[in-house]
Amino acid sequence: MTPVAFALASILVLAAGGQQVPPSAAPAGIGAPKGPQLSGPELDKRTDDIGALLRCPVCQGLSVSDSPATMARNMKAEVREKLAKGYDQEQILAYFERSYGEFVRLKPPMRGVNWLVWFGPVAVLLAGGAVIAWAMKRSRSEPAAAGGREVAFAAPAASDLPSRDSVPDDPKLAAAVRRVRMLAYGWPKGVSPKVGS
Repeated sequence: MTPVAFALASILVLAAGGQQVPPSAAPAGIGAPKGPQLSGPELDKRTDDIGALLRCPVCQGLSVSDSPATMARNMKAEVREKLAKGYDQEQILAYFERSYGEFVRLKPPMRGVNWLVWFGPVAVLLAGGAVIAWAMKRSRSEPAAAGGREVAFAAPAASDLPSRDSVPDDPKLAAAVRRVRMLAYGWPKGVSPKVGS
């Protein structure tokens, strides 16, 4: 094909297309525009609204509307361009989801594994409450299983306490006790100094 014939064919194709977006030029997977073509303040508002639903891939904690990153600004410009062409919100979100994955949505739809994101915290909270209730019920039933008598805890009497100089009968353990007393209290040879001496 000669360059002149190619130029004429190109002009004819462009003239036949008019203002409509040909199906081949529509972004893959989202089809032809379904909404009205927006402009002016309404376009600005819808751009911000949809940008607030998209996560910035660079900052990840911010929406595209709030992020100062260059990539977020480019994504916001792309949202604006698609709204001006007549694409609706779901088409635009689907377009970005196809490009970046489901992670790009700040509010993922309830489908598939996303049920865990929506209901996982509630399920964990309920399971934790059930475990605590079970443990409390079990602890209440243990004294009844022990014959119904209550166990009283009292401080040991002074006569039951070992004296300050007593050490265990085991020679290795006695040596360890003396060493700890020497290090902790500064007692020579691990024996307490006699009171009044």
